[in-house]
Amino acid sequence: MLLHSETQSPILYVRTMDDCPRNVNRLFKDWYDITQLPEDRLKITVYFHYCKFLGHIGVAFLGGIARLIETRGGHVTFDWNTLAEQIRMNLAQNGFLYDFGYNREPWDGNSIPYRSDRQHDPLAIADYLRYKWLGKGWVNISPGLQEAITGKVVEIYLNAFEHSQSVIGVFSCGQNYPEAGTLQLTVIDFGIGIPNSVRTLSENATMKTTEALEWAFKLGNTTNPNGVGRGAGLHLLQEFVKKNHGNLMIFSNDGYVAIGDNRVRYENMCTSFSGTLVNITFQCNESYYCLASEVPQLKKRMF
Repeated sequence: MLLHSETQSPILYVRTMDDCPRNVNRLFKDWYDITQLPEDRLKITVYFHYCKFLGHIGVAFLGGIARLIETRGGHVTFDWNTLAEQIRMNLAQNGFLYDFGYNREPWDGNSIPYRSDRQHDPLAIADYLRYKWLGKGWVNISPGLQEAITGKVVEIYLNAFEHSQSVIGVFSCGQNYPEAGTLQLTVIDFGIGIPNSVRTLSENATMKTTEALEWAFKLGNTTNPNGVGRGAGLHLLQEFVKKNHGNLMIFSNDGYVAIGDNRVRYENMCTSFSGTLVNITFQCNESYYCLASEVPQLKKRMF
């Protein structure tokens, strides 16, 4: 929640944040309010008085917002003294505090580290996904399928760098939530968004948001005339989500995609965000050991 007036510098109050779509829309409202500030009003203080829980989506989004403000010539001051102790420990563990100048290095735990990438480094990103996300043993999955999913998530990063036109890069964070039995990862950019990117092709110029999202996720489609169509890298993830009973959420422009056990749902949102946020949720408490051969998209590719 952003508060400001003609006589007061803007204050951003970070609210309790989990992976509920309603709370994600609140982040988009904060983003919109900040982007409407004139450049001489971009000295913003961030307070955490009203934040009882700050999930990984909020962490990645907050990091991106801060860098966006700095790119516009502004300045962000975090009032770390207003952090609840449990949130402070998590932000220290995942490296968010260290990235923003707090003198404490991150350590290993339930967090998938906060990460900001100004340029695409596929080897570093793949190592991050292998060793900090899927390779921690939280999800019952075969090594072959780990590698295949890692490759597809690297493609999500690549799509962001190739098509989003984001001047500040891509931001990531994740978390293993033992009580909920889930492993989650968020990848977010602050570019032009998937629907707007799809509409840069003349034949797609009149597409509605949901139509543009469906087009983007269809295997073989690409907005790069010289590129290989990857369908946003989500087909294999979708198949594993079905097996694992997890879910995918994609927010882009005024569109929302929810991919669950048995269906894909496209919706329009009442709020709009110029970039793209992808959140991946896997179940950790599945009793079976999932093999690459169990995912239809991999049967022909790996065997």
